[in-house]
Amino acid sequence: MNKSIYFSIALVSLILGLIVAFQFRTTSSIESGVPSGREQELTMEKRQLQKDITQLREEVDDLTAKLEEAGKGSSQATDAFTSELLKIRLYAGLTKVEGPGVEVTLDNLAENARPGGNPNLYFVKDEDLLKIINDLRGAGAEAIAVNNQRILATSEVRLAGNHINVNLTKLTAPYKVTAIGNATTLKSSLEIKGGLVENLSERITVKVEERDNIVIPAFTGELRFDYARSTQRG
Repeated sequence: MNKSIYFSIALVSLILGLIVAFQFRTTSSIESGVPSGREQELTMEKRQLQKDITQLREEVDDLTAKLEEAGKGSSQATDAFTSELLKIRLYAGLTKVEGPGVEVTLDNLAENARPGGNPNLYFVKDEDLLKIINDLRGAGAEAIAVNNQRILATSEVRLAGNHINVNLTKLTAPYKVTAIGNATTLKSSLEIKGGLVENLSERITVKVEERDNIVIPAFTGELRFDYARSTQRG
């Protein structure tokens, strides 16, 4: 659309220039002297040319206004696209965010506090972190991280020896799960009687604290889809 308007303005400008040049030549001919019968005819042509020039100038002004309007429309479209892109990056976890929420600390139970039995029971496992993450999501958490590793739908949380891999990064205890959302709701969901914190506290240390402001970094790993493909349905 913009190219069409540019072309129209260029074409009108060219015609306007030619008419002005022709008018100048006609006026010069009249002033230099022509037969009396021809003089009246040329005068009428001159008046018509002046009308044409006025009309063309109005068309130029109109096309210029349309071009400016098209420029505004293009700017608005760019702003809308930028806004939508920022929103998508926010939802995808690719943007650093901050807000109120909770900080959940999970640590291995100290040896002097272990009641006995299998010592491997008193270490934080990957499934413990996953339960906390899922509980927070269910309670409305808008962003979650484990030791500053942003949690996405594709994040890996897997036990590997004495540590836990999160986003292919080795993490060790204590594990701090931070979540942004309604702090009271998140904390209540975890600490409900007979709930997750109560059950986990039987073998590991769990502490839940409300925070007025939590900063959760953006996901910095690589996003790969080897098999999934987008689909378009008409």
